[in-house]
Amino acid sequence: MTLKTSSAKPSKSVKAGASKVKRVAATPVAKPMVKRRLEVKPVSLTSEAIKSEVATRRNGDFISSVGRRKEAVARVWLQFKGSGQITVNDQALAAYFTDPVYQEILTLPLKQLGLIDKFDLKIKVSGGGKQGQAEAVRHAIARVLLQFNEDLRKQLRVAGFLTRDSRVKERKKYGLKKARRAPQWQKR
Repeated sequence: MTLKTSSAKPSKSVKAGASKVKRVAATPVAKPMVKRRLEVKPVSLTSEAIKSEVATRRNGDFISSVGRRKEAVARVWLQFKGSGQITVNDQALAAYFTDPVYQEILTLPLKQLGLIDKFDLKIKVSGGGKQGQAEAVRHAIARVLLQFNEDLRKQLRVAGFLTRDSRVKERKKYGLKKARRAPQWQKR
């Protein structure tokens, strides 16, 4: 069997003079943020430590904070003497956020720190959709936990809960259908 070589132009995929090298797809590398989230160790806040923190508070038996994501705004009140009950807009957590994914997003800071059953949370959330509301509540919970105990800052920062996700929908521009979508162009 003989191979014929042609003097035709090389195809678009191969440049002239370039040798054919088989390209191997790079293996996907996990982002460092994902790796660091798994390294967070639960905090050992005993009931005595929580009682001593509560005793140092002057403004009642709760603290509050605000979290935001997209158009959603969440206000969270952390009540010290609690059993892990979470109410959202005067409803149970499972009644307001029916999808378990949103419930998981919301309770992630508490679960990772091992504080899920230590406090009661009262949450008021408005604006946006369910995803944005769940992420806004997660941000507010992380901020209120930071107010409760400053020693939690490192673990919350490493997990990425203290950073406000500032991505929002881009505004529509005049002459365009959406933010960047131009009207369809027709040659003839």
